Amino acid sequence: MVKKIIKITSEHSQAKYRQIIQSVINAIGEGLLTKGDKVPSINEIANEYNLSRDTVMLAFNELKARGILGAVPGKGYFVESANISIEKKVLLLFDELNSFKEELYNAFIENLPDDTQVDIYFHHFDSNVFTSLIKERVGKYSAYVIMPANLTNILPVIQLLPKDKVYVIDRKLDELQGYPVIYQSFDEDMYCGLEAGSEILQKYQKLILVYPGGKEPKGFLTGFGRFCADYNFPHEVYDQLKDKPINKGDVFILPNDRMLIRLVKRCWEQKFAIGTDVGIISINESALKEVVANGISTISTDFKLMGKTLADFVENNKSGEVKNVSRFMQRLSL
Repeated sequence: MVKKIIKITSEHSQAKYRQIIQSVINAIGEGLLTKGDKVPSINEIANEYNLSRDTVMLAFNELKARGILGAVPGKGYFVESANISIEKKVLLLFDELNSFKEELYNAFIENLPDDTQVDIYFHHFDSNVFTSLIKERVGKYSAYVIMPANLTNILPVIQLLPKDKVYVIDRKLDELQGYPVIYQSFDEDMYCGLEAGSEILQKYQKLILVYPGGKEPKGFLTGFGRFCADYNFPHEVYDQLKDKPINKGDVFILPNDRMLIRLVKRCWEQKFAIGTDVGIISINESALKEVVANGISTISTDFKLMGKTLADFVENNKSGEVKNVSRFMQRLSL
């Protein structure tokens, strides 16, 4: 059985663990193995070819990471997928799905080779869900892309994953120092975005940041405060829009689309002209904001660029830290 499936020769220039991988792939391609079939055990292969268990385990781990093999404790290894065209399998763990995360995801997929499979999951800002999703998938992927959002004390579960296969996206966390990261600098991006629009903001009387807290980055708040102090701009922070006054001369900075739609509706109800009586800046660019109320001004990181950079990191096993580009986009809402 072993020699029927696994073919290894010392005359082959390819490393023996690579020959094991190719043997399993060839066996699937030739129909000798199909989905659900058990493959020869690590001990069987090691004994037959006088190999170390580590050599065989290295091959099996890569086949697991590519989604070809799966392990059942106490029973051995089985063919999990007969799709042998997949060279790399990537876990993408987002906080939630929204229009701009979808843009990031699409750019990531478009810049990966066709033989890479990406499985996307969401933790919804729940540390228990985050932990479970990772623990259940240890060893099953070639790369793990993690968007931790505002979760804390996540290093212990991240350390279950091979460090050279983990990539952090969106937020740079002190506890994850040393991991490759593509991040937003929320404080700097808010400050520089408002600074870029400072001339047009002078026609308004007060700058209001709606900051519910929770999943919103604290950098929004600190960058906003620094800008208002440096430019001596009257300002206020609301924790929500409901029951808060809207006055002529106000400029609102909004963290999500739900609040954007609510404010637009209230301006219409009060017969305020958006961009004249009341100004609006929305965080995070999307196609929707090009058309809502004749165009909404935004402060946003470039999610397409983030996806493209992430693909480059994963495909080429890159390390380091990259601050993603952020821009202020002025439209008729100011």
